[in-house]
Amino acid sequence: MVRPLKTAAVDLADAQDLTAGLIDRLQCPPGKAQAFLRDRKAPTLRVRVTAAGAKSFVFEAKLGRQTIRRTIGDVRTWTIEAARAEANRQRVLIDKGTDPREVERQREEARRAEAAQAALQARTVGEAWGEYVEARRSRWGDYHYRDHIAKAKAGGETAQRGTRGRGETIGGPLYPLMSYRLADLTPAVLSEWAERETLTRPTATRLSWRLLRGFLNWCAEHPDYASVLPPQNPAKAKTVREALGKAKVKQDALLKEQLPAWFAAVRQMPNATASAYLQTLLLVGARPGEWLALRWEDLNLKGKGVRIRDKVEGEREIPLTPYVTYVLTSLPRTNEWVFASPSYVRDMQAKAMSLPHKQHDRACTVAGIDGLTLHGLRRSFKSLTEWLEIPAGVVAQIMGHKPSATAEKHYTVRPLDLLRMHHERIEAWILEQAGVAVAAAPAAVPLRAVG
Repeated sequence: MVRPLKTAAVDLADAQDLTAGLIDRLQCPPGKAQAFLRDRKAPTLRVRVTAAGAKSFVFEAKLGRQTIRRTIGDVRTWTIEAARAEANRQRVLIDKGTDPREVERQREEARRAEAAQAALQARTVGEAWGEYVEARRSRWGDYHYRDHIAKAKAGGETAQRGTRGRGETIGGPLYPLMSYRLADLTPAVLSEWAERETLTRPTATRLSWRLLRGFLNWCAEHPDYASVLPPQNPAKAKTVREALGKAKVKQDALLKEQLPAWFAAVRQMPNATASAYLQTLLLVGARPGEWLALRWEDLNLKGKGVRIRDKVEGEREIPLTPYVTYVLTSLPRTNEWVFASPSYVRDMQAKAMSLPHKQHDRACTVAGIDGLTLHGLRRSFKSLTEWLEIPAGVVAQIMGHKPSATAEKHYTVRPLDLLRMHHERIEAWILEQAGVAVAAAPAAVPLRAVG
């Protein structure tokens, strides 16, 4: 039999025994976009050729009344025998009433789901943490949001303040966990973390654990992360709670007889802004951070009120008592902050001063008082009111505590004037015990406006 010439046209009307030479001679007829050559040995196998000369193996069969056509692959990649085997495999599916396209779709979905699950398994705590913080930020207050940022921070940044001489910041307690895979947060890992961190900063670690516990609760309800974590929150494991230990109840507070020495030492401080901050912090019972964040716009001198940005309720208004008014209005208005940073004049960067822990410690040393913290001044305010038998609800409202009873929460409404009546009484009594003249109490250092 004479072998056909390479230029001889291939008869597309009948099925052919596919050979490499036949496929090589296959051309698309003029005027057509594509043409098909049937295989005699595998009735469902076709070779498709386009007008541009591209050639590929194609499976073609009928399922019911529908013609199914699926590309197998390029003729340069697939051998004829491999293409026949694939065509026969798909033909078996058709004979069983199964659509090969549906089988492939399900297989592709399974591959994608497996890849997605693998990606989730590789997801780090830091990546999920960032998503969590952004998702919940609108529901948090500023302080709660800043806690989430600070406790997971890497550290290593150059800083002059708050580093205790190191010159750079240290990473937050949660930072070592940020590189872990979310799936690897087991009770054993968290127990080891808790034991290590509580050696140097137990209070910050317990706060970080509470933040982490909330984060893992969120992950357990997230449609993606729920499958990565175990059914029980690993942060709630008994071994983790035991490693954290229990916080000791703090009892630091000023006694009535310590008030004269404390006020005398604080009013003699060389830093007038810190002196004003400490005196007024005791007299209003606020949290140290929220009182430090006081701005001039928060003072309502006409209405005798002051607005405090509250971490619980968002903000609250308390009375602006006479001595607190005197002390605050004696401060220079260098920027928007009432307790402005002394470095503002030097670098013209508007900011509040840092919490005066060291200045207060030195003043307490002069006064002969040990272990009194800034938060202890808030505790002192509450404790000293016991001498006056002030209603507990009044003190709680001034301090920004949540109501502790149904009647207090839903039925008691105290206007600012009613709070002022009690608050002025508290201030007058504290100053009387301290030996500070209310009418004209001079500041320790004369304060002048800074131009």
